[in-house]
Amino acid sequence: MSELKKGSKKLLNAWAFYDWANSVYTLTIASSIFPIFYSALFIGQVEKTVSAFGMVFKSTALITYVTAFTFLVVAFTSPILSGVADYVGNKKNFMKFFCYVGGLGCIGLYWFSIEHIHLSLLFYFMGLIGYWGSLVFYNSYLPDIAHPEQQDSISAKGFSMGYLGSVLLLLVNLAMVMKPDWFGFHTSISQTITETGTEFEIAEAMKDAKNNASFEAMRISFITVGLWWILFSQYTFYVLPKGSSKGHKVTKSVVFNGLKELNQVWVQLKQNLRLKRYLAAFFVFSMAVQTIMLVAVYFGEEEIAWGSSEAKTQGLIVSILVIQLVAILGAFLTSRASSKFGNINTLIVINFVWMGLCFYAYYMETPMQFYIAASLVGLVMGGVQSLARSTYSKFLPETEDTTSYFSFYDVAEKIGIVIGMVIFATIDQVTGSMRNAILFLVVFFIAGIVLLFRVPRLND
Repeated sequence: MSELKKGSKKLLNAWAFYDWANSVYTLTIASSIFPIFYSALFIGQVEKTVSAFGMVFKSTALITYVTAFTFLVVAFTSPILSGVADYVGNKKNFMKFFCYVGGLGCIGLYWFSIEHIHLSLLFYFMGLIGYWGSLVFYNSYLPDIAHPEQQDSISAKGFSMGYLGSVLLLLVNLAMVMKPDWFGFHTSISQTITETGTEFEIAEAMKDAKNNASFEAMRISFITVGLWWILFSQYTFYVLPKGSSKGHKVTKSVVFNGLKELNQVWVQLKQNLRLKRYLAAFFVFSMAVQTIMLVAVYFGEEEIAWGSSEAKTQGLIVSILVIQLVAILGAFLTSRASSKFGNINTLIVINFVWMGLCFYAYYMETPMQFYIAASLVGLVMGGVQSLARSTYSKFLPETEDTTSYFSFYDVAEKIGIVIGMVIFATIDQVTGSMRNAILFLVVFFIAGIVLLFRVPRLND
C-alpha cells in the first residue's frame, strides 16, 4: 500500500494498535500466569532448588538472575538500536524481528520444564528481549508518524489499547486456568478410582486432575500470548512506513552513534546540578520500585498462605488486575498532588509509602494482607513512573536533542533494574527468604529520599 501522510488518523491508529498486540506479554507472561506456572514446577520440593549453569539455585533466585541478565542486555543494546533506528532505511524490519523473537519465545514457554531448564530459560529470555527490543523501534516511530501536537494523545491511546487488550486476554486465560473443563481440558478421573476408591481418594484424584488441567491451561495461555502478539501486530506492520531515513547503510559509526550520544549527555549532566542530582535520586529509588514490581507475584506465590493451589492462582491473578486498575487512580492522584505540592515533594512522599510497603511486606502472611499490599502498590506504582519521567522532562535544559537525554534515562533505569534484581536474588539465594530481600530494599528508598531532598526545588 502507498505510504500514508504524517498525522493521518489511520497511520496513528495503526501505530497505537501495536500496544494492543504486545501488552499481553507484560500482563500474562511477566506479571501473572508465568510466575504462577514457574512456581508450580517446584511443588513437592521442600527447598525449591534447580541446577543450572553448573550451580544450584533457589528457584526464585534463578529466574530473578535471568531477568537481570536480560535487562543488562537491553541496557547495552538499546542505545545501539536507537542509533540504528535513527539512520537505517527500514527500521520496520528490526521491529518485526524483535516482535517475532518475543512471540516465538512466548510460544516456546509451552515446553518450559526443569528437565530442560537451559532451553526453557532461552525461551523466557527471547520473550523478554523481544518485548523490550521491539519497543525501541516502536517508540522511535512516534515523531515520524505524528505531529508534535498529536504525540501525547496518540501515545495515551496506545497505552489505553494495550491495557484493554492485555486485560481481555488475561481474563480469558484466567477462565481457562480456573475452569479448564469449560475449554475441553481433561478433568475426569479413572473409573477404577471412582468404583474402588474411598471418598478421600476420589476427592484427591479429582483435585489432582483439575490441577493438571489448570497446569496445561497455563501452558496453552503462553501460546495464546505469542499468537496474539504476532497476529495482531500484522496490521501495524502493514500500515507503518518502512522508516523515515532513506538510503543509509548500517556502518560501525552508526552502530556506536547511540553510545557516543550517551557519553555526550553524561558530560552535559555534570554541568547541570539540578538534573544530575535528580537523576541520581531516580536511579536509586527506581532500582527498588522496578525490582518490587518484577518480583511481586513470585513473592506472593512463595510467602503467602493461600490455603490451596486453586485459591493461590485465582488470588495472584486478581491481585494483578487490582494493581492495574488502582494504578490508573494512582496516576491521577499523583498528578493532582504534584501540581499542588511540587514534583519533588510528591516523589518524596511516594518513596516514604514504598518504604512502608517494604516493612509491611516483610510481615504479611494472609491473602487479605496481600490484597491490601497490591492495592497500595497499584496506587503508588501508577504515580511514581509517570511522575518520575515527567519530572525528568521538566528538568531538561534547552535542547533539541531530547532523544539522547531520554535514551540516557532509559539506560539508567535498566541498569538500576539489573542492580536491584541481582541484589534481591543474591539475598534470596543466600538467606533462603524473599522477605529478607524485600526488607533490604528499604535501604534504597531511604537513599532515594535523602537524594531527593538535595534536588534544588525552584519551580518544578
